[in-house]
Amino acid sequence: MKRDEYNIAIKNHANALYGYTLKFLRDSENAQDIVQDVFEKLWLNRKAVEFEKAKSWMFTTAFHAMLNFNKKRSRMTYNSESLPERGSNEKNLFESNEVVERAVNILPPLQKSIILLRDLQGYSYQEIGEILEISESQVKVYLFRARNKIKKQLKDSTKLV
Repeated sequence: MKRDEYNIAIKNHANALYGYTLKFLRDSENAQDIVQDVFEKLWLNRKAVEFEKAKSWMFTTAFHAMLNFNKKRSRMTYNSESLPERGSNEKNLFESNEVVERAVNILPPLQKSIILLRDLQGYSYQEIGEILEISESQVKVYLFRARNKIKKQLKDSTKLV
């Protein structure tokens, strides 16, 4: 990939890549860090990455970076001071956006990525398969399972009201 192709790839895919990482991580600073790391890795690997495959390469790299980030974050121990206080905020728990967001966030990382890439970013099954390095049929299966988990979660949360 040449310098001008690199710049075009960044310009064309930066917003979608940031949106994907932000939805996955739910933290803008960490999402920005991941995106910047992806850009740096793309630059370092520009000779090995074909321009036509830059989009898929960047999303794949971001996916793996987010998995690593979540593994590191899950190893951290949280003290009680970092947990949100309970109280009046619980009344807002059942607002539709929060409920859907919570349902998506309980999904395993692969299913969560597929939901975000398909339903929020609008990628095709083939593109998602390339990004996540799985077959198109696996994408369909994981998407089906993820949607079913979300439906079950939403159904269970409405029973609590």
